[in-house]
Amino acid sequence: MRHKIAVTVDCAVFGLDQDGLKILLIKRGIAPFKGRWALPGGFVRRESVEEAARRELKEETGLDGVFLEQLYTFGSVDRDPRQHTVTVAWYALTHIAAVQAATDASSAAWFAEDELPKLAFDHQAIFDVARERLRGKVRYRPIGFELLPKRFTLTELQRLYEVVLGRDLDKRNFRKKVLAMDFLVDTGELERNVPRRPARLYRFDRRKYRALERGGFEMWV
Repeated sequence: MRHKIAVTVDCAVFGLDQDGLKILLIKRGIAPFKGRWALPGGFVRRESVEEAARRELKEETGLDGVFLEQLYTFGSVDRDPRQHTVTVAWYALTHIAAVQAATDASSAAWFAEDELPKLAFDHQAIFDVARERLRGKVRYRPIGFELLPKRFTLTELQRLYEVVLGRDLDKRNFRKKVLAMDFLVDTGELERNVPRRPARLYRFDRRKYRALERGGFEMWV
C-alpha cells in the first residue's frame, strides 16, 4: 500500500500594538482540535506553497499582501491525527488591524506572545521557531518596519526593536546608528494630538535599503 503524505501550510503572523508583540490565531471550527486555537493555515491545492499560505491567510483572517517569508518544514509523522502531514511553515509581519474569520475558522484574534492558549497540532513549536527567527532576523534586515504604520517616530521604532529583542537599547546610540543607515526619510511632519512636544515622523525608503543591501552592510542591533 502506498504511503500518502499531505502537504499543508501554517502561518505565524506577528503584529505590534501599544501593549507589545502579538500573534494572530484562529479558533478551529472543524475536527481535529475543534474549538482549539491554532495558527492560520490549511492544505495545499494545485498551487505553490506560497500561494497556499497567502490564500489561507486571506480566507481565514482577511489579511492580504502582508510580508511573508518561509520559515521551516515540520514533518513529524504524528503531528496530525488525520494522516501523515508535512507542513511548510511561514512567518508574516503586519501592522495590527481588524481580522475576520472565515472558512474552517470560527473566530480570529490577536494574542500577546507570552499569553498564548494551548495550541492545536504542533503549532506551539512552530511559533517558538518563528519567534526566534524574528529575533535573529531583525539584527541584520529591517523587516521590523513591516510592524509599524507607514509614518512613525524614532521612539516607536526603538520600542519595536526593544520588544522584539527583549532588551532595552540606549536611546542616543540607537538613533545615531539608525539615522546613519540612510534609509529613513524625514517626512517633514510632526505627530498630532499628543500631550507632549510632538516628535518628527519618518518613513522607510525601500529603494535606498535595496541599494545598501546590494553593497553589503550590517544592521545597528
